[in-house]
Amino acid sequence: MDFKVVDNAGEHRFEIRVDGTLAGAAYYRLHPEEGTRTRIVFTHTEVEQEYEGKGIGSKLAAGALTLADEGGLKIVAQCPFIAAYLRKHPEYVN
Repeated sequence: MDFKVVDNAGEHRFEIRVDGTLAGAAYYRLHPEEGTRTRIVFTHTEVEQEYEGKGIGSKLAAGALTLADEGGLKIVAQCPFIAAYLRKHPEYVN
């Protein structure tokens, strides 16, 4: 199974595609702050039903958090799935 996580900035979401098919998305809002890093607030994550239970959500979370971190964004998790992932993977907490 080939997967890729990309930032679809126009839709305000990170998408995971499996073999080219959209399998899930992590939605976010950006909050620029003067004099500090822009915050990215993850609000909701969903995985298409046919991909549930296959680790796609974790791959999506890891990819989205990596891209946000590489972009210099301060990560804020309102989404329960992303918050739980961060508790298990504190290396993304910035």
